Amino acid sequence: MNGGPRSGLFDRYDGRGGFFCEIMNSGAGQPNGEDATIALIRDRLAAMELSELRQRAAAAEAELYNLGITFTVYSERDSIDRILPFDLIPRILTATEWDHVERGVIQRVEAINRFLWDIYHDQHILRDGIIPRDLVLGNSNFRPEMMGLNVPLGVYVHVNGTDIVRDEGGRFLVLEDNARTPSGVSYVIENRHMMLRVLPDVAEDIALRSVDDYGMRLRQAMMEVAPEGVVDPQVVLLSPGIYNAAYFEHVFLAREMGVPLVEGRDLVVENHRVFMRTIAGLRPVHAIYRRLNDDFLDPDVFRPDSQLGVPGLVDAWRRGNVAIANAVGTGVADDKAIYAYMPRIIRYYLQQEPILSNVETHICREADGLRYTLDNLDKLVVKPVGESGGYGLIIGPHASRSELEEFRSKLEADPANYISQPVINLSTAPTLCDDGVQARHVDLRPFAITGASSWVLPGGLSRVALKKGSLVVNSSQGGGSKDTWVLA
Repeated sequence: MNGGPRSGLFDRYDGRGGFFCEIMNSGAGQPNGEDATIALIRDRLAAMELSELRQRAAAAEAELYNLGITFTVYSERDSIDRILPFDLIPRILTATEWDHVERGVIQRVEAINRFLWDIYHDQHILRDGIIPRDLVLGNSNFRPEMMGLNVPLGVYVHVNGTDIVRDEGGRFLVLEDNARTPSGVSYVIENRHMMLRVLPDVAEDIALRSVDDYGMRLRQAMMEVAPEGVVDPQVVLLSPGIYNAAYFEHVFLAREMGVPLVEGRDLVVENHRVFMRTIAGLRPVHAIYRRLNDDFLDPDVFRPDSQLGVPGLVDAWRRGNVAIANAVGTGVADDKAIYAYMPRIIRYYLQQEPILSNVETHICREADGLRYTLDNLDKLVVKPVGESGGYGLIIGPHASRSELEEFRSKLEADPANYISQPVINLSTAPTLCDDGVQARHVDLRPFAITGASSWVLPGGLSRVALKKGSLVVNSSQGGGSKDTWVLA
């Protein structure tokens, strides 16, 4: 346990196993103040009895249920709404570690916004051959309707979630970008509130970066991109409604932002301007944070059968009468094939080296990438470029011979739909399991808000793979979450 206490909770904990352990290794070689704080937190946890932690965990689970903090899994007919499993043992990032992550995320968001502006305007990056033209223009998320639209402040991605992992050496690597409608920030905030209620003795006198001003920051960014000349812009959050998997988060964020939560039927466009229906009549709307996919946003432009969107909304947007976040067409930037080019995109637009490196990626649409992937299928993670949530992928070392052969056929039939990456030995964190405190793999999703400038929520969503040996942390695949503590 690298010199840490071996009593109480950590009696039988082994965070080594060839992986970087977040609580045992984090802070190593960093300023003594950070080392000492991590040691103090570790000692407080280690002094606790396992039975006591289980009692507190049960209390937290009951409170999460009573608060309705859920997500929806539609594949299970007998259980639609689920609590996201919450592990009480916090994940700790030092101020030094967080500074590196924060700078890397801000750099990445700036490059993504410049890339999106370019491909919807002059397309310099395509003419210069930095990215294959057909990879962008043939992308299912590329929206020709966006060509020439000048979005306020040049910001397309107002809310971004960057999925980050740590390898066995503790190095932070970007696994993927989420530039459309990234979810999960509500759990970040609620996890912190839960921790302070259930484990106040562990957090006592520990200087942590706060997560409580996310809603205020998001509302401020929305006001910054609202039409010019509006003194007090009306912001709303547009939700698909109660049947959406992330509806709890929509309600939570509207409350945190202090703005109305609306559905498409609550909005109307008249004279190229957007209004909200209220009991006092129509009220102007100037900025919309939408949690609705592009296809359903405006039936006049995209899917004509959409009952969720607002007819005329895109026209009002094009005329500069309303702001929409995130912008339409941002999905090109978080496509897994485009992801492979992000280091080149950063160098092209910013003339900087990436602060956060990508995981090595092979593009199966390219002959060399396909050949390498087929030759090493049993050693790689292969992902479809258009899927998320851990669906449709195969982890070679964990797959059976028949599963590999079945996937090989899919890959050969449609190579352009896949990328492959080496299996990363994700870092681990101590997690309360059925057989005590055990090491489980974790990742991190920091959330960046961009208006006139970019701000990153300190910490972000730490997701944990609750199944022993599993590398899949997604909630839809049985993962849970942890509170992420960034030392101030």
